[in-house]
Amino acid sequence: MSIKRIAIGFIALAVVGVVAFGGAAVGGAAVYFAARGNPPSAPAVEQQPVALPPAQEPTGGQLQTVDVQTAITDAVARVGPAVVTVINDTGQGQASGSGVIISNDGYILTNNHVVEGQRALSVIFQNGEAAEAKLIGSDQFADVAVIKVGVSVPAVAELGNSDSLKPGESVIAIGSPLGSDFKNTVTVGVVSATGRTIENDNGYQMEDLIQTDAAINHGNSGGPLVNLAGQVIGLNTLVVRGNGFTGDQAEGLGFAVAANTVRAVSDQIIRQGYVARPYLGVQWQAITPAVASQYNLGVAWGIYVTDLAGDGPARQAGIQPGDIITAIGDTTLDESHPFINSLLEYQPGQQVPLTVWRNGQTLTVPVTLGERPRA
Repeated sequence: MSIKRIAIGFIALAVVGVVAFGGAAVGGAAVYFAARGNPPSAPAVEQQPVALPPAQEPTGGQLQTVDVQTAITDAVARVGPAVVTVINDTGQGQASGSGVIISNDGYILTNNHVVEGQRALSVIFQNGEAAEAKLIGSDQFADVAVIKVGVSVPAVAELGNSDSLKPGESVIAIGSPLGSDFKNTVTVGVVSATGRTIENDNGYQMEDLIQTDAAINHGNSGGPLVNLAGQVIGLNTLVVRGNGFTGDQAEGLGFAVAANTVRAVSDQIIRQGYVARPYLGVQWQAITPAVASQYNLGVAWGIYVTDLAGDGPARQAGIQPGDIITAIGDTTLDESHPFINSLLEYQPGQQVPLTVWRNGQTLTVPVTLGERPRA
């Protein structure tokens, strides 16, 4: 199951970025208008004319206006022109998400899941103008992608320091819920929490997420989460709608990839077109205490190696199908330290000791990590 599906473990997840088009232009949104009719007639009542006081003209003979500015409107005015709607033509239809321009060279940040399966990309600017875009690179683990346009951009947004965020701090989400008909929609909320972790079904836990109650919906993915200084402190990526185990439903549980993560990933993508990730070269299944008990295994946590990929690092190191890897370096695999997250702590080319359970014995197997093949 990819991050785009609804259920992750017992948590019902909705990736907020992709709106599939087909049928109604606003994705089936229902719009209701209050009917206004004439009131029933009533008997005529004779009324006496009422004398009105003479109109008072403002001093100087001109209307007085008040220029109301707030930190929120200032931040929106600063970042809003840099927000775009991202259109993804997959060849089987169109989907849309959001993005934010980060350089005068035309680089735009969005989510990986917004551009997945793309055959052609385009963006729609705040003023309604459109431009073709090309994918520079993406990273499925951080859910970050960089695209680029070859035209002059209307504005550039600044990335802030997400490490300085505090719960209760006001934030603003800007994006295109339900597609371009509602482009550059602004919603306001607070930072509900920082450092959140949500696991996807690839065995990877998205870490250091920002939780917010600012309303985000399908189509908001890739759009910026902005602080009151007008800085992008996150990329909106998903919402939790409910608990798949209890059936409880929830609102106001949105999550954004922290800006510091976005910066580190996008810098690599812009520099070399991809993010260098370590590669072990195994096919595997996760071992949990429940699985270990069911199959009478000798360890409670780890990964069971079902196969080896070609002549990869694991095969070269002597890893065998049937081995159970229980630790990578000094990190013991468990509920809080899943395999992929622990592996991603290292760099391609590093030699790392693996702790392996094989036929009732615990072995230490050194392996030199490779670089994950690019799609």
